[in-house]
Amino acid sequence: MKLHGYFRSAAAYRVRIALNLKGLSAEHLPHHLRKGEQCAPAYLAINPQAFIPALEDIAGALVPNSLPIIKWLNETHPKPPLLPKDPLRRARVRAFAMALACDTHPVQNLKVLNRLRQLGLSEEKVTEWAAWVNREGLAACEILIASEKGPFCFGERPTIADLCLVPQLANARRFGVDVSIFPRLLKAEAAAREMKAFADAAPDRQTDAE
Repeated sequence: MKLHGYFRSAAAYRVRIALNLKGLSAEHLPHHLRKGEQCAPAYLAINPQAFIPALEDIAGALVPNSLPIIKWLNETHPKPPLLPKDPLRRARVRAFAMALACDTHPVQNLKVLNRLRQLGLSEEKVTEWAAWVNREGLAACEILIASEKGPFCFGERPTIADLCLVPQLANARRFGVDVSIFPRLLKAEAAAREMKAFADAAPDRQTDAE
């Protein structure tokens, strides 16, 4: 398999964790987001949205975007499962994951921040926006799992919720958010960080890390 990504991309980070948890290897093909390499014609032929990541299977079939990739990996390589068996708990896990992957991360990603710069916002204001978005999303997620014993977001093993949480906390810190106000989220992150699958997926361990 081939994974088109970027070391700092939270979305690619999620997929790297999923691959590691499933015990799957993939050739990592970096596309430097800040240099606009995701907008090159060759990559637009892979994902016309110009979003990272995209995964090619061994037959060359393409799956774009992190959540569809993770769902495909979970369906084609069901062990270990990334969703609980109970339908209600599966829905709750998905709701948590989507709160970060669909409602938080996209509103503070590079494309949005560059548009804010184009509209004349100062770099300070752009950073304030990104920090606010992260605080809002993480605050909601803190409440969503407040009654969950853990140690992970939803129980004793990681789910897609943890795959979305760990990269988003990294983003929040990068924008100066004081994440100490989210103790339940930090508990889940601490459990995840003890796993090699999460540690090896970290941005600073990637071949294109700056």
